[in-house]
Formats: sequence, structure tokens, C-alpha cells
Amino acid sequence: MVRHVVLFRFAPDTSDAAKQSVRDGLAALKRSIAAIQRYEFGDDLHLVDGNFDFAVVAGFANIADYRSYAADPLHLQLVRERIAPILAERAAVQFVL
Repeated sequence: MVRHVVLFRFAPDTSDAAKQSVRDGLAALKRSIAAIQRYEFGDDLHLVDGNFDFAVVAGFANIADYRSYAADPLHLQLVRERIAPILAERAAVQFVL
């Protein structure tokens, strides 16, 4: 299994509505992209100073499925239209379990 982890730091002026739009879009991806085996996301609990604001953790059967997801038009549209406009910083890693 391939695990994909993404962390977002939102721009300081990001509205709650814009953040909810990201959550809604991610939930739609989970239902729409067959390559996704596991998909979890959520807001940071602010237990530690300096953490990122939001995380996405996804699981795929193999590298080909991850690449399919990464190039999927629905995923790319979500990133372009809902995430990129409010993003201050992003970190990501993919690894094999």
C-alpha cells in the first residue's frame, strides 16, 4: 500500500467558508475516484505551536493508483479552484507501508 500525506497551511485571511469548501471537495473526491482505498482529512487540533492547519492522508493499492489519483481531473480541479487560492504553504510525502 502507498500512503500519501499532505499538510496545508492556509493564508491568514482564509475564511471558514473557503476551508469548508476544501473539506466538501475532498469528501467528493473520496466518493468519485476509484483508486482511493483510504481517505482521511481534518483540521489541526492546535495542540502544538507551529503545526500546519490541515492534513490529508490517503491510501492507494500501489504507485500506479496514486499516480492515477494525482493526475485525475477532479483532483486537479479541486487543487486549482479551492486549495491553491487559499494556500500559504504545502508539504507532502508518499511512502510504502
